[in-house]
Amino acid sequence: MIRVRFIAADGETVREAEAQPGDTLLHVAQCADQPLEGTCEGQMACSTCHVIVDADWFPRLPRAAEEEEDMLDLAAGARRTSRLACQIILTEALDGLSVRIPGEVRNMQGR
Repeated sequence: MIRVRFIAADGETVREAEAQPGDTLLHVAQCADQPLEGTCEGQMACSTCHVIVDADWFPRLPRAAEEEEDMLDLAAGARRTSRLACQIILTEALDGLSVRIPGEVRNMQGR
């Protein structure tokens, strides 16, 4: 079992969730009632699953693909440690991963 820690935009509300290896962070977040829309269903056509990865965890993630970086350029409130939750595949090495939910979301599909 992989544990994931979600920190709300207010920086104080914390929710922990459990995942299986191979789950996407977006799927885990949605199952844990986190406000990540994932409008494009993981196709990297929006940035509604944008999360800010804790700086200690960021180097442990595989490097973002160029397509993901392009979408993050359009994400509201993007930071150096921003990622799309649909592109983070959870492994046992990510047990304890901590991410923050941004305060705003911009839907690039315009829906």
